[in-house]
Amino acid sequence: MKAVVQDRYGPADVLEFRDIERPEPGPGDVLVRVHAASVNAYDWHFMHGDPKVARAVMGLRGPKARVRGRDFAGRVEAVGSGITDLGPGDEVFGEADGAFAEYVCAPGDAVGPKPSNLTFEQAAAIPLAGNTALIGVRDVGGVREGQTLLVNGASGGVGTFAVQLGKAYGAEVTAVCSARNADMARSLGADHVIDYAREDFTRANRRYDVVLDLVGNHSLRAFRRALTPTGTLVLSGGGVYEGGSVLGPMGLFLKRRLAAPFTRQRLVELPARRNRENLTTLKELAEAGRIAPVIERTYPLSEAAEAIRHLEVEHARAKIVVTV
Repeated sequence: MKAVVQDRYGPADVLEFRDIERPEPGPGDVLVRVHAASVNAYDWHFMHGDPKVARAVMGLRGPKARVRGRDFAGRVEAVGSGITDLGPGDEVFGEADGAFAEYVCAPGDAVGPKPSNLTFEQAAAIPLAGNTALIGVRDVGGVREGQTLLVNGASGGVGTFAVQLGKAYGAEVTAVCSARNADMARSLGADHVIDYAREDFTRANRRYDVVLDLVGNHSLRAFRRALTPTGTLVLSGGGVYEGGSVLGPMGLFLKRRLAAPFTRQRLVELPARRNRENLTTLKELAEAGRIAPVIERTYPLSEAAEAIRHLEVEHARAKIVVTV
């Protein structure tokens, strides 16, 4: 099968479009014929081996997971033993390493029925970003009716879902993004939009019940200034953290852990956690019209390296999709 393969860390030219063996599903696995996949910051972090301290998990000299891509949508080709609720021909979406390929093998709990009202391209844009936003807004942030939520990085893949989920759970949502993305943020339901180039939300007079940070462009002290006395700060692992390519978000996370026991504010990190239940929730929200993926552009599988480069260099808005 054709796939986008990476043997070493580096810029986009380390990715090769070539033939490899098709994976076979083991017990509890689902083999999916991929129709579309999408690009996430996760992909370029793995492409570069960034931050370097994470290579102990990613792979010291090159990624252990050699085929890039994480999100996918397609049709079930085969299932391993123990899978009884999915079968060949079912339309599904999900999250697993190796999605930039004609076939991907995923754990059964990382795959679920595709939203019936979405195309494969639209469905492929949801899993990682939608799940991250759902965990950040609903589970960790605990956003509820009548609260105020600020999303820092509202025009990215996770941010566009976070704005919509904030509204779905009854919050008054403030989106922080560039001026060129302000109209898009409003179209997703944002009640207020802040242009980060003109206003620093951490120095304004307004305070928020929940701040979901997807960028890492302020200090912990600054983020806390934007919270109510008992507000919640949710920090993600993506973005442009002061630790750079060596430490990434680890410095900010360490400061959070040191400060958390001594404040009434909740300072928490956004965990990476995938499950079928969250996919089902996202499916139901999509089918009800409460969330919808925003896709900036699509690329064919053979140009997946360019798709990642575009996300990294051109500050792409929302989601980039790869068609297979």
